[in-house]
Amino acid sequence: MSAAHRWLEPENWPKVPMPRQDLETRIERILTLTNIAYLGTLGKNGPIVSPLEFYADGLDVYVFPQPNSPKLKAMQRDPRICLAVANPMAGWACAMGCQLFGNAELLDPGTSDWNRGMQVFKWVASSFEIGRISSEPPRGQLMRLRPDRIVYTEHFLRRDGFAPRQIWLRNP
Repeated sequence: MSAAHRWLEPENWPKVPMPRQDLETRIERILTLTNIAYLGTLGKNGPIVSPLEFYADGLDVYVFPQPNSPKLKAMQRDPRICLAVANPMAGWACAMGCQLFGNAELLDPGTSDWNRGMQVFKWVASSFEIGRISSEPPRGQLMRLRPDRIVYTEHFLRRDGFAPRQIWLRNP
């Protein structure tokens, strides 16, 4: 029994979906609380999960994979991916995160999609952090994920009568 958060009781598992616009707002918020995610790809010998830097534009996410890395090779072989983002938690009352599922799109340098992604991706700060000070963005492929499905989890939703796990579909 939770003395401070009675809405966390095991019996309180509402199944009510949130309105789509409210859910999208919450997903966008979690995508701004951190810029570290965990990318799951399908490698030659099974799943690969890598922590990495990402930046979001609405529900679209951009990642700058290292050239020739196992995760880039895995996405080239099989574009199906999952990106998990979580807010650091200090107990179930504040557990919050999302998993984005879809196909990785590898964008080539110089294309309009790559140029847009590099406006979103904070490459200047990233380059500075690893000692690559430059006035030009790196020229490698950029990965964009436009998710088909997002699983959003927030236990605080139970307090307001909504299911703690919400499903967003691009094409409901």
